[in-house]
Amino acid sequence: MRVLLTGGLGFIGSHTAVELLSRGFEVEIIDNLKNSKLETLKNIKKITGKKPKFYKTDLLNKSALDKIFRNNYYDAVIHFAGLKAVGESVEKPLSYYRTNIDTTLNLLDIMKKYHCKNLIFSSSATVYGNQDGVKLTEKNQTGIGITNPYGQTKYMIEQILKDTACSDPEFKVTILRYFNPIGAHYSGLIGENPNDIPNNLMPIIMKVYTGEIKTLKIYGDDYKTKDGTGMRDFIHVVDLAKGHVSALKKSLKTNATNVAIYNLGTGKATSVLKMVKTFEKISGQALNYEIVGRRPGDLAKVYANPKKANRELNWQAELTVEDAIKDVLNYLLKPAADLKLKLPVARPHYSISKAFSLLGLKNPLVKLGAHPSRTQKSTSV
Repeated sequence: MRVLLTGGLGFIGSHTAVELLSRGFEVEIIDNLKNSKLETLKNIKKITGKKPKFYKTDLLNKSALDKIFRNNYYDAVIHFAGLKAVGESVEKPLSYYRTNIDTTLNLLDIMKKYHCKNLIFSSSATVYGNQDGVKLTEKNQTGIGITNPYGQTKYMIEQILKDTACSDPEFKVTILRYFNPIGAHYSGLIGENPNDIPNNLMPIIMKVYTGEIKTLKIYGDDYKTKDGTGMRDFIHVVDLAKGHVSALKKSLKTNATNVAIYNLGTGKATSVLKMVKTFEKISGQALNYEIVGRRPGDLAKVYANPKKANRELNWQAELTVEDAIKDVLNYLLKPAADLKLKLPVARPHYSISKAFSLLGLKNPLVKLGAHPSRTQKSTSV
């Protein structure tokens, strides 16, 4: 089975590529490298022993996409490509609508032209809008109370896909609504490392940890939660990637439903402050953070009811928040391991600053070339 991944060198796409290749699927990848790195392709090969065919192109370039499909046959497409920063979408709404929607329309046109009838779509829990404090099921209302253009594009694309499937009974659509992906591959070779200023909690924590960002801002400590900070459903990216494999296998069956929708989450909520404290405990390093006022539109508690995916896909999240943090730290420390520097073995997830100070490296992040020094920035989550 040959599968095309759009945006396949990104955080979730690259981990999904690894899981597919490890299970015998033939994988090809399209990515414009706007928020990903070509090095990821080499690391996918290091993990799996297989290098996917790669096309550096943008889905907005319809003629280039047509050429790829003209020269290849695909059993299915997993559509990750798109802009995904919530804050940026508020600042640049037209860019988000044009990019996310137009790329999907181009993809659907070309898939239809070349008779590719199976699409897995990377959607988001943002489509549920401002529903607070309830375990969200696939039957919960969508499209109401969405507070940003990014979420609106996900909702609008879901409607486009449903209408497309309705018009063609042979076209199968699987919509996967993610909650909050975190973590990295256990090898330390691939993880989350956005090219621009991160918006999600874990990559901000990572950059505060390495000193690239000065302060983590936590918005609000007066919610009706145990510690007053917002709670989210954090899912390990490897579990999420395996969910894509399970969804793909089901959709490739001849009796698969025309449109299927699944929540991919753990069903458990962890607070922002709890995440910070857990990271500090495992890493052995305090993080510089401050509590500030709430942001408009933020909710107290958002988490999934994943029972439909558990039942129909024979899938469930197995890894914990602690596992995710350990894998993130392993990803951060991987450059040191590659240089065969002897890190303290008693604490394998030692803080970078402590570990390298024992090695007598004055500025380890610069010396290793893993995290070039930059002017410290303050950002928020």
